[in-house]
Amino acid sequence: MNEVNNNNNSNSGPVLNATGVVKSYGARKALDAVDITIQPGEFVVLLGPNGAGKTTLFQLLTGLFTPDAGEIHIGGIDIRNNPVPALAGIGVVFQQPTLDLDLSVTDNLRFHASLHGLNRTEARLRIDEELGKLKLTDRFNDRARTLSGGQRRRIELARALLHRPQFLIMDEPTVGLDPSSRRDLLSYVLQLKQERQMAILWASHLVDEAEQADRVIILHKGQILTAGEPEKLVQQTGSNNLHDAFVSITKEN
Repeated sequence: MNEVNNNNNSNSGPVLNATGVVKSYGARKALDAVDITIQPGEFVVLLGPNGAGKTTLFQLLTGLFTPDAGEIHIGGIDIRNNPVPALAGIGVVFQQPTLDLDLSVTDNLRFHASLHGLNRTEARLRIDEELGKLKLTDRFNDRARTLSGGQRRRIELARALLHRPQFLIMDEPTVGLDPSSRRDLLSYVLQLKQERQMAILWASHLVDEAEQADRVIILHKGQILTAGEPEKLVQQTGSNNLHDAFVSITKEN
């Protein structure tokens, strides 16, 4: 189905505009005519069970793979025809850990900054800023392997923010984290949305992580079943809460 975007920010174009996106692996269609539009300052949760197609979509949005059909524009730039400037506007926290555990926190971040063309002085300023906000300044020189799972996730988030992206993509970012770390990470991302007017796409199979979203997009078996504000999805299904609404929507398909 086509998704209707209800965000009222009309002063600028969408940060993400994906239309008719299709991706197949052999005979299996992982994504089937997916449409997603996200505006600046919008926190959108892509909610779906494991195997719904969330990670495949993120692989396309980050340029790791190319869709079989459809178009993806980031900040108005076609990712297929102009991948470098399109991807420069994205910050990514992948589902699987991606820090070099043998490097220090600073060296992990400095390497990422260099990939985005930041000189050493600017990189240090931004590293100081992001780690300070995440309350990790005391871990500058520690090796990544000495950090807890929640701390590593926060370092990965700091890394994703160093080049000041307009669009933050987070693929199942709380996998393996304890409840306190999950809560803290989500709270900080919501703070980023408010302070920096960032567009955020957060993929999850955990319904409670979608309750504070501006919109929830329910992806199931490669198709968008519905999208809307959490409260409206609850009302539309006659459910008592978002979890029951999610179960109702996906059970029928």
